[in-house]
Amino acid sequence: MTARSGVWITLEGGDGSGKTTQAELLEKWLTDAGHTVLRTREPGGSEVGHLIRDIVLHHRGDIAPRAEALLYAADRAHHVATVVRPALERGEIVLQDRYLDSSVAYQGAGRVLDATEVRELSLWAAEGALPDLTLLLDLDAATARTRLDSADKPFDRLESEKAEFHTRVRESFLALAAAEPERFLVLDAAQAPEVIAAGIRARVAALV
Repeated sequence: MTARSGVWITLEGGDGSGKTTQAELLEKWLTDAGHTVLRTREPGGSEVGHLIRDIVLHHRGDIAPRAEALLYAADRAHHVATVVRPALERGEIVLQDRYLDSSVAYQGAGRVLDATEVRELSLWAAEGALPDLTLLLDLDAATARTRLDSADKPFDRLESEKAEFHTRVRESFLALAAAEPERFLVLDAAQAPEVIAAGIRARVAALV
């Protein structure tokens, strides 16, 4: 990526781990401190992304695993080029729900594709762009499922997968964090939201 002055923070974790709650709390904390924050997500952070999101999460039929990975990569290429990079160049804080680590975990481990190939595809799509900080909300699959069930809303294609799928996803996220400890902050998502938020703020304060 070109030189930038903003800060890029991504949130990762399994479905039901509380990413949305923590993103909202972090956005408010940063905004109250006077920062300009852009909240975005993958897929779906652009007009093109909305279309891709509908396909990968809500399409009623099967999608071949490689096709699914390519759709996520296409969304990522457009999102980074048209949303993330311009915001960073404006000096904003980009707060993003999911990035390439989700592709490695969900399409690599979950769909049992080659994780290295999935990562390389995403890096090519995003011109090698990596966030300054990745917050990983770690939660076991059983607890996450209980949270999703209590939300009383229809499951999307990934949320509907079996426990074995979500266990592979979690293990992959933890392996990614272990491989890049300087980029990741792993948080126990079973803790109270305010406790998690305090841990996040302590790390983010050093960046902003």
